[in-house]
Amino acid sequence: MARKPNYAFERNARAKAKAAKREAKRQAKQATRDKKASAASAQATNDSLAQTGGSEGGQDQPADVPTSS
Repeated sequence: MARKPNYAFERNARAKAKAAKREAKRQAKQATRDKKASAASAQATNDSLAQTGGSEGGQDQPADVPTSS
């Protein structure tokens, strides 16, 4: 005699597979976004260093201008 199909089990298995696929896709998208963001921030850092003369000291005044002390 054939067994009665367990529709709830099959439906849950499909739902779990679908959720796993969605999660994998979400993680792939997040990794891509993180990669682009880190590349953009690295580029911005390099651009800002080039504009300030390559020093990270943060001095806004030129060297030939005396400061009031």
